[in-house]
Amino acid sequence: MSMSSPDGLATLPRGSGDTGAALRDGETETKTLFSQREIVDEAPAGRKIIFVAGLGMVGIAFIEKLLNLDEQQKYFIVTCGEERHFAYNRVGLTEYFEHRNVENLYLNPPSWYAAQQPDRMAYHLSERVTSLSPSSHLVHTDKGRSFRYHKCILATGSHADLPPYVSADKPENTRGVFVYRNIADLDAIISYAEKPEIQRATVVGGGLLGLEAAKAVYDLPTISHVSIINRQAYPLSRQLDAEAGEMVLHKIEAMGVQVLTSCTPTRQVTRLAEDGSGEEVFTGFELQDGSIHEADLVIYAIGIKPRDDVARESGIECHARGGIVVANDLGTSEEDVYAIGECASWNGNFYGLIAPGIEMADILAFNLTQTDTHAPRIMNAPDLSTKLKLMGVDVASFGDFFADKRIPASKIQDLSKLTKTENEPVDKARPAILISTDESTSATAKPNDAASATAAKPSRRSRAPGKDEPIKCLVYKDPFSATYKKYIFTADGKYLLGGMMLGDVSDFVKLVAIVKKKASLNKTLEIPPSQFIVGSKKEGEEGNDLDDDAQVCSCHNVSKGTIVQCVKGGVCTTIPELKTKTKVGTGCGGCMPLVTSIFNAEMKKAGHKLNTSLCPHFAMSRVDLFNVVKVKQLRTFPDIMAAVGVNKESIGCETCKPAVGSILSSLYNEHVMKPVHHQNQDTNDKFLANIQRNGTFSVIPRIAAGEITPEGLIAIGQVAKKYGLYTKITGGQRIDMFGAKKEDLPDIWEQLNEAGFESGHGYGKSLRTVKSCVGTTWCRFGVGDSVGLAVQLENRYRGVRSPHKFKGGVSGCVRECAEAQGKDFGIIATDKGWNIFLGGNGGATPRHADLFARDVPPSKVVRIIDRFLAYYIMTADKLQRTARWIENMDGGIEKLRKVILEDELGICKDLDALMDNLVDTYEDEWATVVKDPIRRKQFRQFVNTDQRQEQSELIVERGQKRPADWPKEFPSVKFTPDQLVTPKAEWKWVTLVTKSDLMPTESGTTSAAVKYGNTQLAVYHVPKRGYFATQQMCPHKRAFVLAHGIIADSPKGDLAREDSTSNSNIQVLLPPEHDIDAVLGTEKWLVRQAESEALGLNAATQIDVVGPKGEVTTDVACGGACGDSKLEW
Repeated sequence: MSMSSPDGLATLPRGSGDTGAALRDGETETKTLFSQREIVDEAPAGRKIIFVAGLGMVGIAFIEKLLNLDEQQKYFIVTCGEERHFAYNRVGLTEYFEHRNVENLYLNPPSWYAAQQPDRMAYHLSERVTSLSPSSHLVHTDKGRSFRYHKCILATGSHADLPPYVSADKPENTRGVFVYRNIADLDAIISYAEKPEIQRATVVGGGLLGLEAAKAVYDLPTISHVSIINRQAYPLSRQLDAEAGEMVLHKIEAMGVQVLTSCTPTRQVTRLAEDGSGEEVFTGFELQDGSIHEADLVIYAIGIKPRDDVARESGIECHARGGIVVANDLGTSEEDVYAIGECASWNGNFYGLIAPGIEMADILAFNLTQTDTHAPRIMNAPDLSTKLKLMGVDVASFGDFFADKRIPASKIQDLSKLTKTENEPVDKARPAILISTDESTSATAKPNDAASATAAKPSRRSRAPGKDEPIKCLVYKDPFSATYKKYIFTADGKYLLGGMMLGDVSDFVKLVAIVKKKASLNKTLEIPPSQFIVGSKKEGEEGNDLDDDAQVCSCHNVSKGTIVQCVKGGVCTTIPELKTKTKVGTGCGGCMPLVTSIFNAEMKKAGHKLNTSLCPHFAMSRVDLFNVVKVKQLRTFPDIMAAVGVNKESIGCETCKPAVGSILSSLYNEHVMKPVHHQNQDTNDKFLANIQRNGTFSVIPRIAAGEITPEGLIAIGQVAKKYGLYTKITGGQRIDMFGAKKEDLPDIWEQLNEAGFESGHGYGKSLRTVKSCVGTTWCRFGVGDSVGLAVQLENRYRGVRSPHKFKGGVSGCVRECAEAQGKDFGIIATDKGWNIFLGGNGGATPRHADLFARDVPPSKVVRIIDRFLAYYIMTADKLQRTARWIENMDGGIEKLRKVILEDELGICKDLDALMDNLVDTYEDEWATVVKDPIRRKQFRQFVNTDQRQEQSELIVERGQKRPADWPKEFPSVKFTPDQLVTPKAEWKWVTLVTKSDLMPTESGTTSAAVKYGNTQLAVYHVPKRGYFATQQMCPHKRAFVLAHGIIADSPKGDLAREDSTSNSNIQVLLPPEHDIDAVLGTEKWLVRQAESEALGLNAATQIDVVGPKGEVTTDVACGGACGDSKLEW
């Protein structure tokens, strides 16, 4: 909301809310001066205004990044550019001399600006910002307008520096004098050079910009002579050492360009124009020795000076050497005012390269949008690596390329025999390979001459070796091909620190990536240093040996992986499309040969198609079945079986029922205890709890990210104490309570619900936990809010059913205390965002997760995980963990990146919709059950009596109760009617259960346990087939659980029926109670600890099962978890 000041100026509240702070000297007069201006406020209601002063390369980069990251749409962006052009590539100015079309240099076409939503961005061309009123939060322009802002970003760039003998107004007032900074400068140079009398051009400055300018005028057809005046002993002295610089010098001179080295003009020579205008015309220079160097046109390219005039005019602190002083967060001395790019002075330095400016734009856009859950990013020493083609010469420098200049002159060892075998002759014509082996770390070296003294200036991103870390240089010099390479290593050869290249720069991207990994991961080299030069050279430059995270374009931080994803995914089919999509090559353009090679070389990998049937009931894979169910919108198991089943009347099996249940839950998210779905669930999902070995269940309330209040701990403790539950802290940072009886589960969960707990889904093939460290909440090392993100993710994916259970982890820094790289999805905070890892797991076959995406902004993390899980749900096989899913995927993690990050299949919207539906339709399953009396009835131990019966003997260990030990092996017992005294002909139909207790339905099978004497029985209903009964005890594990399991096809026997005299009752054909109790009685088969001890067996493992006649039976093989896959529970 805006407020009006007494003088009529609208002001915006500052961060402290105090707008009445004392004015600086003269501010009252300033406000009076601006009070008549038009106040512009284009922002929609509720949006904060971000004003960007300057529409150059850094300004537009910041705008693009903010638009991308501001997913909450908190901001409205306003920008003013003083030129009439949209943002263009200033690094590629020399290309303008060839095509003379500024639109070819546009970073975004005019249509991009037109396509921006009017409620998110407004731009104004040909309008220059002149000053700010920070206390009023106003920006003033040369058109008499004032713009409101909440945050102002100064991206005003730089202007060309001039030598001391040229005043600032000379280029404008002297004909033939130019600088080389923008399109207007180039148009003026071209126009002046077309005059017939203009034939000789001189460039002052032998650095990057100077050689660019020299090449530009060299190519002008009207210019017959080009000269370069350089005060250093050789060109490119800030990028190259003396040897490499000399090679560049000779190359330039071979082109016919005159180079005056170690030369400084003393004055600019002019004459009066002959047209009577009184203007001066440039004619040359007077040099130190008094001689005159004649020329018709001069371009000054000796460096840049930050454009800080707007800041100085506004009272914002600026550095004495130029530049707006910024802190690590890029904030200036005035609140809510920031500076980025060449106009900013950080730690006393300003940078004339595009990459540091893009990094600043990254940092500021991140901090304005992503710091709710992540520590703010700060400015670090930028990467000053460069790769350019200057005067027809490829030049590159990377890392700490002047590290060797801080040590004394080193001895040179000839290592030309490095690749020779003992008997192989030495090729004397081969260029020598030289290596510096001096291990001194003294910083008092004295150069041999002025040239080396100049070249010895260390880069601002210097990494001084410590006393224990001397360095060595590997040098390759080939004067025949004008190739020079110098790589600087630690003395042990384990780390590459930096280097420079001339001529052959094909390894630039790879070497930059190696240096960065040394800095960020302390990663040692995998090959000896010599192989960087003498290793076999591949034909062409395809980038096949580059990692996907290798930076290909340093100007816009584009990796090889990004290009590969775009090409293979069909997103970009031409180089222009690739440039538009990724910005690659739109900076200096030096990366384009490598980009082109990668673009042309990438081919889609050939794959194979799996076609395995889900089970005998469905002649298709789970993936195909998922798609069929989705497309046909089938919502029940009977509907699915009727539509695509092999046998339309089948009731399924223990394989397809849970798989179909999972598919239906993933698509429609209906309650799993709904009758038509309940039949599909295995025991755990059927009773919303994880069954334990004695037939009791575990209770696991959700404790998102392991964060719990003291009140929550007390509530769990009270429940555990009341019901006598064994408690344990799980590996997923929550509390597990074991030994809950099925009939107590609703009461337990009712109390937990009242205490604020939800189901932890420890029973389902679904999300278990998202483990976290404390991150920025408490840890002094934390850079990301790992707890907050883990809570958000766990609450988002709770209850989401999937082919297998999955887990997550979030670590607040690279120390990785949450072990996120061992989870199905892991997220680790970096100083630039979050690294996302996918496909890890523990278990029988542990797997380290793959790095999927690096430095992801917090606002982008959730959607990436959404798509990963949704795609996994859609395409994984039954019971397939994410690790195996990725391993078996055609193309692996690369394919997954294309699908999720590049939308190769065009399904990302569908993946988003699938996950959004699951999130929006979530309900706490236990909260629904405890409020429903009918569903609560399904948890009774026996449906025909309220009596309870222990499932096993409990023993006390370490102060807690647990079930008696199972034997090491389980010889099974086969029960037959001849073991009973009463012949089957004399058995009687006994009414044990009502239909309402069994809840039969034609849409699915049902089952229940009943008590008959001391024996437990299981009664089943199968639609269209009738009723069946069997013992409740599993013969393999001696657990009373068979009524809990899945009912499959081919049930045999007819031991149950409807009561012929009453349609409401179910009868079971049984012998007398005492007869069946003698064989199947519960007390007879309880696993008891004393039994093991009496037999003298290991109490923890050795218990034999003795049959009813005393025999130890072994005729039934045990397979699966319960001894027989047909009795899986």
